[in-house]
Amino acid sequence: MPKMRTSKQQLKRLLQEPDWRDHLEEIAAGGMTSVGPLFSFLLLGPLTMHRAAVALGVTVARLAEGEPETARNVIRRFMWHMNEDSGNIGWGIPDAFAECLAASEALAETYHRILISYIMDLGHADNYCDHDVLRRSCYWAIGRLAEVRPEMCVGARPWLRKGLADEDSICRGMAAWALAKLPQDMMDAPALRRLAEAGDEDVCEIYEADSIREARVSELARAALARDEAPKV
Repeated sequence: MPKMRTSKQQLKRLLQEPDWRDHLEEIAAGGMTSVGPLFSFLLLGPLTMHRAAVALGVTVARLAEGEPETARNVIRRFMWHMNEDSGNIGWGIPDAFAECLAASEALAETYHRILISYIMDLGHADNYCDHDVLRRSCYWAIGRLAEVRPEMCVGARPWLRKGLADEDSICRGMAAWALAKLPQDMMDAPALRRLAEAGDEDVCEIYEADSIREARVSELARAALARDEAPKV
Protein backbone atom coordinates (compact mmCIF):
# COMPACT_ATOMS: atom_id res chain seq x y z
CA MET A 1 0.00 0.00 0.00
CA PRO A 2 1.53 3.39 -0.93
CA LYS A 3 2.60 5.53 1.99
CA MET A 4 -0.18 8.03 1.33
CA ARG A 5 -2.77 5.24 1.60
CA THR A 6 -1.47 4.12 4.98
CA SER A 7 -2.10 7.45 6.66
CA LYS A 8 -4.56 7.45 9.54
CA GLN A 9 -6.99 9.78 7.84
CA GLN A 10 -6.96 7.79 4.63
CA LEU A 11 -7.66 4.57 6.50
CA LYS A 12 -10.52 6.26 8.28
CA ARG A 13 -11.97 7.46 4.97
CA LEU A 14 -11.73 3.96 3.52
CA LEU A 15 -13.71 2.55 6.44
CA GLN A 16 -16.40 5.18 6.04
CA GLU A 17 -17.01 4.49 2.36
CA PRO A 18 -20.03 2.40 1.30
CA ASP A 19 -17.71 -0.12 -0.40
CA TRP A 20 -15.34 -0.30 2.60
CA ARG A 21 -15.16 -4.09 2.46
CA ASP A 22 -13.58 -3.84 -0.98
CA HIS A 23 -10.60 -2.15 0.70
CA LEU A 24 -9.99 -4.77 3.39
CA GLU A 25 -7.26 -6.61 1.53
CA GLU A 26 -5.54 -3.32 0.80
CA ILE A 27 -5.70 -2.40 4.48
CA ALA A 28 -4.46 -5.84 5.52
CA ALA A 29 -1.51 -5.53 3.16
CA GLY A 30 -0.30 -2.64 5.34
CA GLY A 31 0.36 -5.09 8.18
CA MET A 32 1.44 -3.43 11.39
CA THR A 33 1.33 -0.04 9.69
CA SER A 34 -2.45 -0.44 9.62
CA VAL A 35 -2.81 -1.92 13.11
CA GLY A 36 -2.05 1.26 15.08
CA PRO A 37 -4.60 3.49 13.33
CA LEU A 38 -7.23 0.74 13.41
CA PHE A 39 -6.74 0.42 17.16
CA SER A 40 -7.46 4.12 17.56
CA PHE A 41 -10.67 3.79 15.54
CA LEU A 42 -12.05 1.37 18.15
CA LEU A 43 -12.84 4.48 20.21
CA LEU A 44 -15.05 6.01 17.50
CA GLY A 45 -18.80 5.64 16.92
CA PRO A 46 -20.26 2.14 16.91
CA LEU A 47 -20.35 1.58 13.14
CA THR A 48 -16.80 2.85 12.54
CA MET A 49 -15.62 0.89 15.56
CA HIS A 50 -17.05 -2.35 14.22
CA ARG A 51 -15.64 -1.74 10.77
CA ALA A 52 -12.24 -1.10 12.31
CA ALA A 53 -12.61 -4.33 14.28
CA VAL A 54 -13.37 -6.25 11.08
CA ALA A 55 -10.36 -4.65 9.38
CA LEU A 56 -8.18 -5.57 12.34
CA GLY A 57 -9.42 -9.12 12.05
CA VAL A 58 -8.44 -9.38 8.40
CA THR A 59 -5.10 -7.64 9.02
CA VAL A 60 -4.11 -9.75 12.00
CA ALA A 61 -5.20 -12.95 10.24
CA ARG A 62 -2.89 -12.00 7.37
CA LEU A 63 -0.06 -11.41 9.85
CA ALA A 64 -0.75 -14.78 11.47
CA GLU A 65 0.03 -16.48 8.17
CA GLY A 66 3.47 -14.92 7.68
CA GLU A 67 4.42 -13.40 11.02
CA PRO A 68 2.64 -15.49 13.66
CA GLU A 69 4.47 -13.99 16.63
CA THR A 70 3.56 -10.48 15.49
CA ALA A 71 -0.08 -11.54 15.27
CA ARG A 72 0.07 -13.08 18.74
CA ASN A 73 1.51 -9.83 20.07
CA VAL A 74 -1.56 -7.99 18.79
CA ILE A 75 -3.80 -10.45 20.63
CA ARG A 76 -1.68 -9.97 23.75
CA ARG A 77 -2.25 -6.25 23.36
CA PHE A 78 -6.00 -6.93 23.42
CA MET A 79 -5.56 -8.99 26.56
CA TRP A 80 -3.57 -6.21 28.23
CA HIS A 81 -6.25 -3.65 27.43
CA MET A 82 -8.83 -5.94 29.06
CA ASN A 83 -6.70 -6.25 32.19
CA GLU A 84 -7.66 -3.89 35.02
CA ASP A 85 -3.97 -3.33 35.75
CA SER A 86 -3.59 -1.64 32.37
CA GLY A 87 -5.59 1.34 33.59
CA ASN A 88 -7.69 1.17 30.41
CA ILE A 89 -11.33 0.51 29.70
CA GLY A 90 -11.11 -1.72 26.66
CA TRP A 91 -13.70 -0.04 24.44
CA GLY A 92 -13.96 -2.02 21.20
CA ILE A 93 -11.39 -4.57 22.31
CA PRO A 94 -13.72 -7.59 22.69
CA ASP A 95 -15.20 -6.82 19.27
CA ALA A 96 -11.78 -6.67 17.61
CA PHE A 97 -10.61 -9.74 19.54
CA ALA A 98 -13.58 -11.70 18.19
CA GLU A 99 -13.04 -10.53 14.61
CA CYS A 100 -9.39 -11.65 14.75
CA LEU A 101 -10.36 -15.10 16.01
CA ALA A 102 -13.16 -15.35 13.47
CA ALA A 103 -10.69 -14.56 10.68
CA SER A 104 -7.84 -16.83 11.84
CA GLU A 105 -8.36 -20.44 12.84
CA ALA A 106 -4.82 -20.63 14.24
CA LEU A 107 -5.39 -17.66 16.56
CA ALA A 108 -8.83 -18.97 17.51
CA GLU A 109 -7.39 -22.32 18.54
CA THR A 110 -4.97 -20.57 20.88
CA TYR A 111 -7.07 -17.76 22.29
CA HIS A 112 -10.80 -18.61 22.14
CA ARG A 113 -10.84 -19.64 25.81
CA ILE A 114 -9.44 -16.26 26.80
CA LEU A 115 -12.26 -14.49 24.98
CA ILE A 116 -14.83 -16.68 26.72
CA SER A 117 -13.21 -16.07 30.11
CA TYR A 118 -14.39 -12.44 30.11
CA ILE A 119 -17.95 -13.59 30.92
CA MET A 120 -16.89 -16.30 33.41
CA ASP A 121 -17.53 -15.01 36.93
CA LEU A 122 -15.73 -17.54 39.10
CA GLY A 123 -15.88 -15.41 42.22
CA HIS A 124 -12.11 -15.30 42.63
CA ALA A 125 -9.04 -14.50 40.52
CA ASP A 126 -10.35 -14.62 36.98
CA ASN A 127 -10.69 -12.58 33.77
CA TYR A 128 -14.34 -11.68 34.34
CA CYS A 129 -15.19 -8.24 32.99
CA ASP A 130 -16.95 -6.48 35.85
CA HIS A 131 -17.56 -3.29 33.87
CA ASP A 132 -21.15 -3.83 32.78
CA VAL A 133 -21.05 -1.63 29.64
CA LEU A 134 -17.85 -3.28 28.41
CA ARG A 135 -19.23 -6.71 29.33
CA ARG A 136 -22.00 -6.16 26.77
CA SER A 137 -19.31 -6.27 24.09
CA CYS A 138 -17.91 -9.47 25.59
CA TYR A 139 -21.23 -11.23 25.09
CA TRP A 140 -21.48 -9.88 21.56
CA ALA A 141 -17.91 -11.02 20.86
CA ILE A 142 -18.68 -14.61 21.83
CA GLY A 143 -21.76 -14.57 19.61
CA ARG A 144 -19.67 -13.22 16.74
CA LEU A 145 -17.09 -15.98 17.13
CA ALA A 146 -19.88 -18.55 17.42
CA GLU A 147 -21.18 -17.46 14.02
CA VAL A 148 -17.94 -18.68 12.45
CA ARG A 149 -16.56 -21.24 14.90
CA PRO A 150 -19.48 -22.53 17.01
CA GLU A 151 -17.55 -25.60 18.11
CA MET A 152 -15.10 -23.35 19.95
CA CYS A 153 -17.86 -21.54 21.81
CA VAL A 154 -19.84 -24.48 23.14
CA GLY A 155 -17.94 -24.16 26.42
CA ALA A 156 -19.40 -20.66 26.79
CA ARG A 157 -22.97 -21.98 26.85
CA PRO A 158 -23.40 -22.28 30.65
CA TRP A 159 -21.95 -18.80 31.10
CA LEU A 160 -24.21 -17.37 28.43
CA ARG A 161 -27.17 -18.95 30.22
CA LYS A 162 -25.98 -17.31 33.42
CA GLY A 163 -25.71 -14.07 31.46
CA LEU A 164 -29.45 -14.20 30.84
CA ALA A 165 -29.77 -13.13 34.47
CA ASP A 166 -26.93 -10.59 34.39
CA GLU A 167 -27.51 -7.52 36.57
CA ASP A 168 -27.24 -5.36 33.44
CA SER A 169 -30.28 -5.62 31.18
CA ILE A 170 -28.33 -5.03 27.94
CA CYS A 171 -25.94 -7.81 28.90
CA ARG A 172 -28.97 -10.08 29.28
CA GLY A 173 -30.07 -9.27 25.74
CA MET A 174 -26.58 -9.73 24.32
CA ALA A 175 -26.29 -13.10 26.07
CA ALA A 176 -29.56 -14.19 24.44
CA TRP A 177 -28.32 -13.05 21.03
CA ALA A 178 -25.06 -14.97 21.51
CA LEU A 179 -26.86 -18.14 22.63
CA ALA A 180 -28.86 -18.07 19.42
CA LYS A 181 -25.59 -18.39 17.48
CA LEU A 182 -24.78 -21.76 19.08
CA PRO A 183 -26.24 -25.10 18.00
CA GLN A 184 -29.74 -25.73 19.35
CA ASP A 185 -29.97 -26.98 22.91
CA MET A 186 -33.29 -27.32 24.73
CA MET A 187 -31.48 -26.80 28.04
CA ASP A 188 -31.35 -23.11 27.15
CA ALA A 189 -35.14 -22.83 26.96
CA PRO A 190 -36.11 -22.33 30.65
CA ALA A 191 -33.75 -19.39 31.17
CA LEU A 192 -34.65 -17.88 27.81
CA ARG A 193 -38.34 -18.23 28.58
CA ARG A 194 -37.95 -16.44 31.91
CA LEU A 195 -36.18 -13.57 30.18
CA ALA A 196 -38.71 -13.45 27.34
CA GLU A 197 -41.60 -13.31 29.80
CA ALA A 198 -39.97 -10.69 32.03
CA GLY A 199 -41.01 -7.94 29.61
CA ASP A 200 -37.62 -6.25 29.56
CA GLU A 201 -37.99 -3.48 26.99
CA ASP A 202 -34.50 -2.02 27.22
CA VAL A 203 -32.91 -1.73 23.78
CA CYS A 204 -29.71 -3.44 22.66
CA GLU A 205 -27.66 -2.17 19.74
CA ILE A 206 -26.31 -5.11 17.76
CA TYR A 207 -23.89 -5.04 14.86
CA GLU A 208 -25.08 -7.41 12.13
CA ALA A 209 -24.69 -7.38 8.35
CA ASP A 210 -22.73 -4.11 8.50
CA SER A 211 -25.44 -2.21 10.29
CA ILE A 212 -26.39 -1.43 13.87
CA ARG A 213 -29.85 -2.77 14.58
CA GLU A 214 -31.89 -2.14 17.69
CA ALA A 215 -33.74 -4.92 19.46
CA ARG A 216 -35.43 -5.13 22.86
CA VAL A 217 -34.05 -7.57 25.39
CA SER A 218 -37.32 -9.49 25.48
CA GLU A 219 -37.36 -9.64 21.68
CA LEU A 220 -33.87 -11.16 21.57
CA ALA A 221 -34.86 -13.72 24.19
CA ARG A 222 -38.02 -14.66 22.25
CA ALA A 223 -36.03 -15.02 19.03
CA ALA A 224 -33.49 -17.31 20.70
CA LEU A 225 -36.28 -19.27 22.39
CA ALA A 226 -38.22 -19.74 19.14
CA ARG A 227 -35.07 -21.06 17.52
CA ASP A 228 -34.37 -23.54 20.30
CA GLU A 229 -37.96 -24.72 20.48
CA ALA A 230 -38.21 -25.19 16.72
CA PRO A 231 -38.05 -28.83 15.57
CA LYS A 232 -34.58 -29.89 14.49
CA VAL A 233 -34.35 -30.82 10.84
